[in-house]
Amino acid sequence: MLRRLIPSVRLTLQVPKATTTAVRSTSGSVYEPDYLESLKPKFPQYDSLNVQIKGYDYPQLESYQRFLHGVAEYLDLDVSDCYALPPQQTQVQRLRPNSTVIESEYKLTTYERNLQLNNVDAPVYPQFLRLAQAALPEGVSLRVQEHTDDCEERRYVPDKELLDLKDELERMGGPTTFKKK
Repeated sequence: MLRRLIPSVRLTLQVPKATTTAVRSTSGSVYEPDYLESLKPKFPQYDSLNVQIKGYDYPQLESYQRFLHGVAEYLDLDVSDCYALPPQQTQVQRLRPNSTVIESEYKLTTYERNLQLNNVDAPVYPQFLRLAQAALPEGVSLRVQEHTDDCEERRYVPDKELLDLKDELERMGGPTTFKKK
Protein backbone atom coordinates (compact mmCIF):
# COMPACT_ATOMS: atom_id res chain seq x y z
CA MET A 1 0.00 0.00 0.00
CA LEU A 2 2.84 2.30 0.77
CA ARG A 3 4.17 1.74 -2.71
CA ARG A 4 0.91 2.96 -4.18
CA LEU A 5 0.87 6.16 -2.09
CA ILE A 6 4.45 7.25 -2.74
CA PRO A 7 4.00 8.01 -6.47
CA SER A 8 0.81 9.99 -5.81
CA VAL A 9 2.47 11.95 -2.99
CA ARG A 10 5.39 12.74 -5.24
CA LEU A 11 3.05 14.14 -7.90
CA THR A 12 1.13 16.32 -5.46
CA LEU A 13 4.24 17.69 -3.72
CA GLN A 14 6.19 18.20 -6.88
CA VAL A 15 7.36 21.81 -7.08
CA PRO A 16 8.11 23.34 -10.46
CA LYS A 17 11.78 24.03 -11.07
CA ALA A 18 12.81 27.60 -10.31
CA THR A 19 14.21 29.49 -13.22
CA THR A 20 17.36 31.42 -12.54
CA THR A 21 18.38 34.49 -14.43
CA ALA A 22 21.79 36.01 -14.10
CA VAL A 23 21.89 39.78 -14.02
CA ARG A 24 25.28 41.22 -14.70
CA SER A 25 25.97 44.77 -13.63
CA THR A 26 28.07 46.63 -16.09
CA SER A 27 30.57 49.06 -14.71
CA GLY A 28 31.33 50.80 -17.96
CA SER A 29 33.53 48.26 -19.71
CA VAL A 30 32.81 44.86 -21.17
CA TYR A 31 36.25 43.50 -20.30
CA GLU A 32 36.31 44.33 -16.59
CA PRO A 33 35.57 41.46 -14.19
CA ASP A 34 32.71 41.80 -11.67
CA TYR A 35 34.90 41.46 -8.58
CA LEU A 36 36.58 44.83 -9.27
CA GLU A 37 33.42 46.57 -8.05
CA SER A 38 33.68 44.82 -4.70
CA LEU A 39 37.29 45.99 -4.24
CA LYS A 40 36.33 49.67 -4.33
CA PRO A 41 36.00 51.32 -0.91
CA LYS A 42 32.51 51.60 0.52
CA PHE A 43 32.97 55.24 1.57
CA PRO A 44 34.97 58.11 0.07
CA GLN A 45 38.52 58.28 1.40
CA TYR A 46 41.12 60.91 2.17
CA ASP A 47 44.32 59.88 0.40
CA SER A 48 46.94 61.07 2.87
CA LEU A 49 46.57 63.28 5.96
CA ASN A 50 49.25 64.89 8.10
CA VAL A 51 48.41 65.27 11.81
CA GLN A 52 50.82 67.91 13.12
CA ILE A 53 51.18 68.56 16.85
CA LYS A 54 53.34 71.31 18.34
CA GLY A 55 54.16 72.20 21.91
CA TYR A 56 56.74 73.51 24.36
CA ASP A 57 56.75 70.54 26.75
CA TYR A 58 58.65 67.60 25.22
CA PRO A 59 57.41 64.72 27.44
CA GLN A 60 53.80 65.87 27.16
CA LEU A 61 54.07 66.04 23.36
CA GLU A 62 55.59 62.55 23.16
CA SER A 63 52.82 61.14 25.34
CA TYR A 64 50.12 62.80 23.23
CA GLN A 65 51.67 61.45 20.01
CA ARG A 66 51.65 57.95 21.51
CA PHE A 67 47.98 58.45 22.44
CA LEU A 68 47.04 59.61 18.91
CA HIS A 69 48.88 56.64 17.40
CA GLY A 70 46.92 54.29 19.67
CA VAL A 71 43.59 55.94 18.78
CA ALA A 72 44.40 55.69 15.07
CA GLU A 73 45.21 51.99 15.39
CA TYR A 74 42.04 51.40 17.43
CA LEU A 75 39.96 53.01 14.65
CA ASP A 76 41.78 50.84 12.05
CA LEU A 77 43.46 53.81 10.39
CA ASP A 78 46.60 53.20 8.37
CA VAL A 79 49.42 55.04 10.18
CA SER A 80 52.11 55.02 7.54
CA ASP A 81 54.67 57.18 9.33
CA CYS A 82 55.42 59.00 12.60
CA TYR A 83 58.30 61.40 12.72
CA ALA A 84 59.76 64.34 14.61
CA LEU A 85 61.07 67.59 13.19
CA PRO A 86 64.05 69.42 14.68
CA PRO A 87 63.11 71.76 17.53
CA GLN A 88 62.86 75.48 16.83
CA GLN A 89 64.49 77.95 19.20
CA THR A 90 62.78 81.29 19.85
CA GLN A 91 64.19 84.12 21.94
CA VAL A 92 61.68 86.44 23.64
CA GLN A 93 62.67 89.71 25.31
CA ARG A 94 60.47 91.60 27.76
CA LEU A 95 61.12 95.35 27.84
CA ARG A 96 60.45 97.85 30.62
CA PRO A 97 57.48 100.14 29.95
CA ASN A 98 58.29 103.16 27.75
CA SER A 99 61.95 102.22 27.34
CA THR A 100 64.30 99.99 25.39
CA VAL A 101 65.86 98.40 28.47
CA ILE A 102 65.48 94.62 28.60
CA GLU A 103 63.76 93.50 31.78
CA SER A 104 63.89 89.76 31.16
CA GLU A 105 64.85 87.35 28.40
CA TYR A 106 63.39 83.90 27.64
CA LYS A 107 64.47 81.10 25.32
CA LEU A 108 61.56 78.97 24.15
CA THR A 109 61.89 75.66 22.35
CA THR A 110 59.03 74.48 20.14
CA TYR A 111 58.85 70.74 19.46
CA GLU A 112 56.91 69.23 16.58
CA ARG A 113 55.66 65.71 15.88
CA ASN A 114 53.78 64.40 12.84
CA LEU A 115 51.59 61.39 12.12
CA GLN A 116 50.87 60.49 8.52
CA LEU A 117 47.56 58.69 7.93
CA ASN A 118 46.69 57.01 4.62
CA ASN A 119 43.32 56.03 3.13
CA VAL A 120 41.15 57.47 5.91
CA ASP A 121 37.44 56.71 5.44
CA ALA A 122 35.27 59.85 5.50
CA PRO A 123 32.95 58.63 8.32
CA VAL A 124 35.89 57.67 10.58
CA TYR A 125 37.77 60.99 10.20
CA PRO A 126 35.36 63.10 12.35
CA GLN A 127 35.48 60.48 15.11
CA PHE A 128 39.28 60.56 15.13
CA LEU A 129 39.28 64.37 15.14
CA ARG A 130 36.80 64.56 18.04
CA LEU A 131 38.87 62.17 20.13
CA ALA A 132 42.07 64.06 19.30
CA GLN A 133 40.53 67.42 20.25
CA ALA A 134 38.93 66.08 23.44
CA ALA A 135 42.27 64.76 24.72
CA LEU A 136 44.36 67.74 23.53
CA PRO A 137 46.67 68.80 26.40
CA GLU A 138 47.12 72.39 27.41
CA GLY A 139 49.84 74.18 25.45
CA VAL A 140 49.73 71.73 22.53
CA SER A 141 48.38 72.76 19.14
CA LEU A 142 46.82 70.31 16.69
CA ARG A 143 46.66 70.80 12.94
CA VAL A 144 45.40 68.34 10.31
CA GLN A 145 46.13 68.93 6.63
CA GLU A 146 46.56 67.00 3.43
CA HIS A 147 50.03 65.60 2.91
CA THR A 148 51.96 67.67 0.35
CA ASP A 149 55.49 67.71 -1.03
CA ASP A 150 56.28 70.67 1.27
CA CYS A 151 55.54 68.47 4.30
CA GLU A 152 57.96 65.88 2.99
CA GLU A 153 60.62 68.53 2.20
CA ARG A 154 60.51 70.02 5.73
CA ARG A 155 61.19 66.60 7.18
CA TYR A 156 64.79 66.35 5.98
CA VAL A 157 67.57 68.52 7.36
CA PRO A 158 69.95 69.82 4.67
CA ASP A 159 73.61 68.86 4.89
CA LYS A 160 75.51 72.11 5.55
CA GLU A 161 78.90 70.75 4.40
CA LEU A 162 77.45 69.49 1.12
CA LEU A 163 75.81 72.85 0.43
CA ASP A 164 79.10 74.67 1.16
CA LEU A 165 81.00 72.39 -1.24
CA LYS A 166 78.41 73.00 -3.97
CA ASP A 167 78.72 76.78 -3.50
CA GLU A 168 82.52 76.56 -3.67
CA LEU A 169 82.29 74.50 -6.87
CA GLU A 170 79.99 77.08 -8.46
CA ARG A 171 82.39 79.91 -7.54
CA MET A 172 85.25 78.03 -9.18
CA GLY A 173 83.38 77.92 -12.48
CA GLY A 174 81.07 74.97 -12.16
CA PRO A 175 81.66 71.30 -12.82
CA THR A 176 83.73 70.34 -15.86
CA THR A 177 83.34 67.18 -17.88
CA PHE A 178 86.31 65.14 -19.04
CA LYS A 179 86.16 62.78 -21.98
CA LYS A 180 87.87 59.47 -21.46
CA LYS A 181 89.97 58.15 -24.34
